Amino acid sequence: MNKYIDITNVVLKTDRLTLRPWRESDLSDFYEYARVDGVGQMAGWTPHRDIEESKTILSHFIEGRHDFALEYQGKVIGSLGVKEYNEKNYPELAALQGRELGYTLSKDYWGRGLMPEAVKAVVDWLFNEQKLDFIIVGHFDWNGQSKRVAQKCGFQYVKTTEFETRYGTMETCLEYIQYNPERSE
Repeated sequence: MNKYIDITNVVLKTDRLTLRPWRESDLSDFYEYARVDGVGQMAGWTPHRDIEESKTILSHFIEGRHDFALEYQGKVIGSLGVKEYNEKNYPELAALQGRELGYTLSKDYWGRGLMPEAVKAVVDWLFNEQKLDFIIVGHFDWNGQSKRVAQKCGFQYVKTTEFETRYGTMETCLEYIQYNPERSE
């Protein structure tokens, strides 16, 4: 089952990143990367048309309290959400507590190992502080970059599903799972 997660007062630090709740002052950084073609499509959304669209989505991030802003050298360059997973796809996990991660990174920062660094920090926090039993990540079958992040972070392939994007297409999604090493079998 999905465990309730609230990141309101959570700040995680890695060697190069600060993961923290979004702020209204992040709007220009958010729009800068969210408007770039090729970024959002990796996660199932189209590039932001204007700053007003980014402002609306930023408000959802702030109100939802489950999306981290990824700050690198004082600039927000991506997001990492602790989302609800689709419980219908995982009836075998009904007795366990978990969540799903979703992540997006500015194209300018691809290939630097920043997203695996961020994901590992959030996985550690979710397992050690929130006591989750498992975490799921998924990516479209054509998204090799997200596949590499999942693999680098220790996730194991579990199943293939269909996912409806925000722009109405159906995509084949490969899903991976990682169990809390401290959970009892």
